[in-house]
Amino acid sequence: MKLFVILGAVNAFIAVACGAFGAHALEGKLSEHYLAIWETAVKYQFYHALGLIAIGILIQVTGAQFLTAAGWFMTAGIVFFTGSLMVLAFTGISILGAVTPIGGVMFLISWALVIIGIAKI
Repeated sequence: MKLFVILGAVNAFIAVACGAFGAHALEGKLSEHYLAIWETAVKYQFYHALGLIAIGILIQVTGAQFLTAAGWFMTAGIVFFTGSLMVLAFTGISILGAVTPIGGVMFLISWALVIIGIAKI
């Protein structure tokens, strides 16, 4: 599915833009603690953007089962994990830290589905 390649590219674009924003516009405006949270969000968004691109390519090349579900879990993981950390960095609302692990679990599920999907070829 080229959809996941597109979603990956969009997320990589956003991650680069957010990384530059953090390095240039947020430095000195956020505490070191919240700037580190922002940077973690950007890194994980970029890692998983590349994962989405890989999933899209693997679907086209192998047609492996489970990869479509992996792509959707990875997309949701980006929203929950990265999104909650970015909002936390801006607002300091600590309850958002409870949402972040949900995104982390979605990332783990997505990678497990990639492993299963490729192993079953």
